[in-house]
Amino acid sequence: MFKKHLKRLFVNMFCLTLVCFSFALFGSQERVVASSFSYGADIGWMKQLEDEGVTWVDDNGNLKDPLQILKDHGINSVRLRVFVNPPSDYYWLKDGTTWTMLGYSDKDGVLAAAKRAKNLGMRVMVDFHYSDVFADPGHQIKPKAWSSYSHTQLQTAVYNHTFDVMNELAKNGIYPEWVQIGNEMNSGIMHPDGSTDNFSKLTAYLNKGYDAVKAVSPSSKVVSHLAHGTDNSLFRWWFDQFFSNGGKTDVIGVSFYPYWDGQPYWEITDELSYNLNDIASRYNKEVMVVEVGGDESNPNDSYWTINDTIHVVKSVPNGKGIGVFYWEPQSHSSVLPDGYPLGATKEVATNVLQYTTAIDAFLDAVSSQGMNLVINPGFETDGATQTPSGWSTWSNSNDDANYTEFGGHSGSYRLSHWKSTPYQVSTYQIKTGLTNGTYTMKAWVKSGGGFNQSQMYVKNFGGTERNTAIPTTNSWTQLTITNINVTNGQAEFGFWTDANANNWINVDNVEFYKN
Repeated sequence: MFKKHLKRLFVNMFCLTLVCFSFALFGSQERVVASSFSYGADIGWMKQLEDEGVTWVDDNGNLKDPLQILKDHGINSVRLRVFVNPPSDYYWLKDGTTWTMLGYSDKDGVLAAAKRAKNLGMRVMVDFHYSDVFADPGHQIKPKAWSSYSHTQLQTAVYNHTFDVMNELAKNGIYPEWVQIGNEMNSGIMHPDGSTDNFSKLTAYLNKGYDAVKAVSPSSKVVSHLAHGTDNSLFRWWFDQFFSNGGKTDVIGVSFYPYWDGQPYWEITDELSYNLNDIASRYNKEVMVVEVGGDESNPNDSYWTINDTIHVVKSVPNGKGIGVFYWEPQSHSSVLPDGYPLGATKEVATNVLQYTTAIDAFLDAVSSQGMNLVINPGFETDGATQTPSGWSTWSNSNDDANYTEFGGHSGSYRLSHWKSTPYQVSTYQIKTGLTNGTYTMKAWVKSGGGFNQSQMYVKNFGGTERNTAIPTTNSWTQLTITNINVTNGQAEFGFWTDANANNWINVDNVEFYKN
């Protein structure tokens, strides 16, 4: 993410995978071989928070290893940042306590975290910042020890630093599956020498990092990472110049932070999708979202940010979308010096954190029958409103018969249709760009009955409309429409009522997924 100058200091997360990891000998070393989708987390702050006395409890309130909890929720990979010489005086003050980062993002800290992840069967990404401190679009500060180096000396320094860290990992039997050469390099690295003002120099430095990775671990995939993953023009400009100068990389990584963009995730996921699809095709590269995050105070919104991001990446054609990493899910603003608000925990007691439902999106993605394609399926995003996010409304008069209110099947809110006079109304979503195949729709409903017609439906999918009547019941009942054969890449699904005065239905937890 691009707002992390003094804001991010502890990162890396681990992951649980639905597939088995196979282990093979590479020379005399053991390495993880995995080709499945990566559900990841950056856990750089984890060890430092532990050392400061922070603890984590699981969903049942029991004290537990925070990395193990993440693995239990579907995380199968971790991302670990590494600085060149993090200074001992690089610190924050909170309540009179000094927080240092020495030993958490240097070579020894990365090795310790990588061992921890490996012991839990997780895959590893190493993120080289080529700085003594955080690197992002606004902060690409050359390491102090390299400040007077010539262009040639900087190339050598990049190679040696990369080789040194990779070699230390290899000596301990750890061969990262991915290695980032540079972090959020929108403006380049190691300013001013590696600025995008001179792509020839910048590319030379990045290629030295690439070469060092491959010299130690040829199977590791090198990742080139930019922020602002919805900005296609930025990515085309940057990578056109990079590749025209002979740039070498295996994967293009992006950051996706609707919170920092100041927009709801559902308004910009299409832009993320367009960019990933375009750069995967244009440059024939795999793509990943290596950083995503959501507001800790809105875990439902964060859940669907993660859910939709995973869906977008998995939908990149030809299997070129290979993973999604959440940035610092184990953190919380109450225990961080700068109050970073995009963790995925809540504070249940002083210095005791519990992961929120946000991270359930990873487990749901790997364990459910299919990814839920519904936006705002539980009607929680906006609270009580007549215009629930993600949903459209048709009415024969106006849409005041369509609204959300308190009293959901799970969560706080539900969709309702009701009016004191006769009405007709439908609440629906239209999905395009679907992969053809068989889909299922589900929803929990209640109804007072008395309708001329009241139904859950799916139509415009290339076949005859499918629907089922909403039964008269005061208890939540789940409806299901199966075998929806999409043949035209789209579908409309929703709820339709042709009602007499005071007829009502309630709807919650809508699902639409590919089998």
